[in-house]
Amino acid sequence: MGGDQAPQAVVAGALAAAAALPDVDVILVGDDAVIRQHLSAHGAPPRNLSIQHASQVVEMCDSPAKAVKRKTDSSIVVSMNLVKSGAAHAVISAGNSGAMMAAAVMILEPIEGVDRPAIATLLPTETGRCLLLDAGATTDCKPHHLVQFAQMGALYAPIALDLPEERPRVGLLSIGEEPSKGDELTKETHKLLSACELHFIGNVEPKEVVRGHVDVVVCDGFVGNLMLKAGEGFGELFGELIKEQLMKSWVSKLGALLLRPVFKAVKKHFDYAEYGGALLLGVNGVVVISHGRSNGTAIQNAIGVAARAARGHLAERLPSLPCGAQS
Repeated sequence: MGGDQAPQAVVAGALAAAAALPDVDVILVGDDAVIRQHLSAHGAPPRNLSIQHASQVVEMCDSPAKAVKRKTDSSIVVSMNLVKSGAAHAVISAGNSGAMMAAAVMILEPIEGVDRPAIATLLPTETGRCLLLDAGATTDCKPHHLVQFAQMGALYAPIALDLPEERPRVGLLSIGEEPSKGDELTKETHKLLSACELHFIGNVEPKEVVRGHVDVVVCDGFVGNLMLKAGEGFGELFGELIKEQLMKSWVSKLGALLLRPVFKAVKKHFDYAEYGGALLLGVNGVVVISHGRSNGTAIQNAIGVAARAARGHLAERLPSLPCGAQS
């Protein structure tokens, strides 16, 4: 029931995922009558799609923690309880992300050894994709929190990136490659990561991230969210400027027509909908937070992200993290 285009985009994406992934059972959680109304426009639903009624909705203006406590029959809380009880393996929402995080921590609870959750999101790079965490769950971090993020990211990266090896390259986001560069948080984290059993390649600058020199990029949620939003902004600006220049003359319009397949491929590489959603790591269950603007394609891909994480038993593989434990 959450998201700018809900529930129609969620229903469309769920139907597409159910058709593409016949071995995955999709449960639409929300107002039964409203969901059925939107389903009716698509004909008879497939056998692997069902409805779980929830009478309440967490609005974007609601206080996350208060909404989780007071709206116990909201779609977010009901979905999270399905995972808690074992009736579902994962929960996905494009709604109030703060409420999703609050519900995950309050209902699913943090994994032993993890002090703070982290949002792990995929970023497009020159060579494919990389994993950035934290993208906004924990803004005020201590060095051992970032070490825990690195360890969780290293476990998730082979699943998310289809890596052939179990030791992804882990980098610490900073303003320079030297260990002495950065603030105190970065310098202390560098020391701890250097002593961990990870494929730690040291500090990485944003330009190295976009060039694909690293698989897992670690930073606090404040920096990660800024990098994510700055990237989105520059991407949109670049697209608008290209379009503006191509429309200036008949020659450029002809060139644009000839290059249309190229532009389409590049746009797909940077389209957030192709990435589905970001995983909230550090809780006992698979939680996928999708973009508020998610369309049907984004929801379909988010279900794919959730299915891969569930099949990889990610939550069960995140044990106590002694390297990142607070000393």
